[in-house]
Amino acid sequence: MIDKKHLDYLTSIVGEENIKSDKAHLIAFCYDATRTRFEPDAVVFPRHEQDVSDILKYCNEHKIIIVPRGAGSGFTGGALPANGGIILSLERHMNKLLEIDMENMVGVVQPGLINMQFQKAVEEVGLFYPPDPASEEYSTLGGNVSENAGGMRAAKYGITKDYVMALRAVLPNGDIIVAGKKTIKDVAGYNTAGILIASEGTLAVITEITLKLIPKPKYKKTYMGVFPSVDSAMTAVFKSLAAGANPVAMEFLDALVIKALRQKFPQISLPEHAGGILVGDVDASSEAEIESQLQTLKESFAANGSIDFIIARDEEEGKKLWFARRNASPATMIYGTKKLNEDISVPRSKLPVALEGIYKIGEKYGFNVPCFGHAGDGNIHVNVMVKDKNNEKEMEDGHKAIEEIFQYVVDLGGTLSGEHGIGTSKAPFMHIAFTEAEMNLFRSIKKAFDPNNILNPFKMGL
Repeated sequence: MIDKKHLDYLTSIVGEENIKSDKAHLIAFCYDATRTRFEPDAVVFPRHEQDVSDILKYCNEHKIIIVPRGAGSGFTGGALPANGGIILSLERHMNKLLEIDMENMVGVVQPGLINMQFQKAVEEVGLFYPPDPASEEYSTLGGNVSENAGGMRAAKYGITKDYVMALRAVLPNGDIIVAGKKTIKDVAGYNTAGILIASEGTLAVITEITLKLIPKPKYKKTYMGVFPSVDSAMTAVFKSLAAGANPVAMEFLDALVIKALRQKFPQISLPEHAGGILVGDVDASSEAEIESQLQTLKESFAANGSIDFIIARDEEEGKKLWFARRNASPATMIYGTKKLNEDISVPRSKLPVALEGIYKIGEKYGFNVPCFGHAGDGNIHVNVMVKDKNNEKEMEDGHKAIEEIFQYVVDLGGTLSGEHGIGTSKAPFMHIAFTEAEMNLFRSIKKAFDPNNILNPFKMGL
């Protein structure tokens, strides 16, 4: 428990209404999407950047742990107070859209602004912010930056880091820094913004974000390719991209997911003979370009064994094609009572062999491992399905299977996470992806920013 004198001082900074230590608030801020629970000692809601600075300066002096938090929608425990301390919640007050600069095509936001709110605001003026994590309706932009969030449009447009031009942030000692500029080119000094992106709140507290915007595409169409096997679908992914296709999204469903969807949602029409499905969108500034993109996809899919190619006639039909992908995750629960889901990533050309190996690891331990995800950027959502979560041996085998899958994808040149981050849940596996020299470098960076280790400590295996 935190000493009352510390709570009193923090109250003097933010006011009584912005600091909570009652049981209801401690429970509300003790978990994220992992459902793991760690109660904080208190929850503080800073009103502005100077509050953040004053709070961090005091906590640094008194060695009090601070855990920055947005919406708490993360899948790896990055915003959990796993070692106690104070939750610094940025969603209540620091959630504003500060500027849309039409001339320079950038948006300036506070970290607590919801991703979808920002997307809608910029689209109203004809601009476009592409990063679209599945949690876009409730995840914050600060959280997206801290985790380097991806999304379905990453195949064409990239991920969060590709749109961050500048950050304002507060160091653990209370110093306020600016990293980056509005300028397109900036090669002066170290890329501090690049270090803060994906740092999971371990190095500094982000207080302002400048994001690159692009013109909103005028046209969009949805497509679906049906394949006899997931192997042929995965081969079509990198072959079609190499042939010149440039889809906004290229998502995949394997045979196990298709079977689950047909059972869970009988109202949707999915081919019974499908062993793999690719679904996505193409967009462009002209209808001719849309048709050219679709033709490239159709020809390349056919060359790699597709048995059907469907183009949605309108937006409503497009939503029906997307329904299967958007409901893939809940459908897989037909295979067990506990899902051990990970978001590994491999080079696109390794997708066929990656899935083949993943299925073999599942068979070794007797698990169904339905897979789906962002094939266009090589990001696979792997789901080891444990039939009985109360069976200790099954759970133990499930975690062994996950560790083997991590090792397998790293050996293929892949990585532990494509978008969810490391946090606490993947920290035990960092040794698989990084050498001791690399981990020591990470620790040195952490120490340079946070010598007293007060800011979200012991995350990412550090």
